[in-house]
Amino acid sequence: MNLAHLLERAALQDPARPAIFSGTRCVATHSDWAFRAAKVGAHLRSAGLAPGDRVVLFMRNHPRYLELMFGAWWAGLVVVPVNAKLHLKEVQWIVENSAARWAFVTADVAPDPAALTGLDGVMDAESAACSAWLEAGAGLPAIEERAPTDTAWLFYTSGTTGRPKGVMLTHRCLMTMGLTYFNDVDPIDPQDAIAYAAPMSHGAGIYAIPHLMAGARHVVPASGGFDAAELFALGRQLGPLSLFAAPTIVKRIVDEAEAQGLAPQQCGESFKTIVYGGAPMYVADIQRALRTMGPRFVQIYGQGESPMVGTALSRAHLADASHPRHAERLASVGVAQTPVRIRVAGSDGAPLLPGEVGEVLIQGDSVMAGYWRNPEATAAAIRDGWLWTGDMGALDADGFLTLKDRSKDLIISGGSNIYPREVEEVLLTAPGVAEAAVVGAPDPEWGEIVMAFVVPQAGAALDAKTLDAFCLDQIARFKRPKRYEFVEALPKNNYGKVLKTVLRERLPGGS
Repeated sequence: MNLAHLLERAALQDPARPAIFSGTRCVATHSDWAFRAAKVGAHLRSAGLAPGDRVVLFMRNHPRYLELMFGAWWAGLVVVPVNAKLHLKEVQWIVENSAARWAFVTADVAPDPAALTGLDGVMDAESAACSAWLEAGAGLPAIEERAPTDTAWLFYTSGTTGRPKGVMLTHRCLMTMGLTYFNDVDPIDPQDAIAYAAPMSHGAGIYAIPHLMAGARHVVPASGGFDAAELFALGRQLGPLSLFAAPTIVKRIVDEAEAQGLAPQQCGESFKTIVYGGAPMYVADIQRALRTMGPRFVQIYGQGESPMVGTALSRAHLADASHPRHAERLASVGVAQTPVRIRVAGSDGAPLLPGEVGEVLIQGDSVMAGYWRNPEATAAAIRDGWLWTGDMGALDADGFLTLKDRSKDLIISGGSNIYPREVEEVLLTAPGVAEAAVVGAPDPEWGEIVMAFVVPQAGAALDAKTLDAFCLDQIARFKRPKRYEFVEALPKNNYGKVLKTVLRERLPGGS
């Protein structure tokens, strides 16, 4: 089983079908894509790389990302995708930890490729030398055979609490993810187009797999990233787009729809499906998105350790406003996707009853093989075949999972457990609040108190007394924030997640 066989299959079935676009310009058919991937594989083999060797992709979103990724797989190599916003020293650590042999970069993120050391070769993906690799050289090699359990994608976690860990995702993991998309996320038609606005080094990049399975089109915006106005225009020109986006990006898309004065039907001219994940979406935000853009949304929950596969809140679930528990379901991340089981467990691993809060566990073929060269971390994360996610949540009687927070984000104040997300949901419904994030602040009397960082809406005048009264009208007194800090913006990582570690560092004695 080699994921490159999916590309070979597409090239044989429909070689002339347009496959890869840079903006509105087609840069590769399926035949072109397969030819170039095979050429990349041939050159990497001739450079001495053997099956299982690692190849780093340290690039902004670029059409060649797909050609190089599948080229590495063609040769039986392991792709190491690297966040384009990392510092070069952080990338160097990943290069050394993964024992990578080769790297492809773009000059905007690595102006001096030679600064990456310890590699057999570093190549600018936009260079003439890379172009020559894609078009010339030795004859086309056969795809290297790989076992389902062989690693295909070595993904390094964000490392917010220390050095990142390398997540080993096998060909089977990613094949499972690809096939699951059709059943639990969205059907794909060959005329569909997926837009890569989120980083291709993350979940957006591996969503290429199900879209390749269906023979659909792959669109890298000319900007190489996210620009809401650009995406609306691209969709109108190429046909409705599908894309993966973090909740913060969804909010900006909805903002753009409102700024352009678009009705839901007009939004449908630009977008077919927006899959959101990376963090749960607040109820107020998804309600606004549905009102503004219509039923174009699907939520997924997964982790780097079970990529894009955990639970899904379908388009039908989101649209079923007549259901008596619709509001609760909007706050959930949906039900278990087809190839996995979901359990909420206590510290002993025993399943908890519906409504009880515990750690979320995942079991199935999408789960990682383990952490790269880190057996201790692997043993802690995978126990008796279950992935311990570190996320806290509760299942209801119908199997819908509602996330509370990461276990490390739980606030214990005066012996009572407080989940920040519950408080954030309330704050986001308060007049004048644009964004909110809640953390526990050290307190000599209570152990911890609830601390809220609040971003006001433009022109809004907010004060702690008003927000305190609002919270007291919505939640128990012990859950309300005891301190507020009003800020211009919340710190976020490249995927739009709020960095609560950074917020904690702003607290007195924080870390």
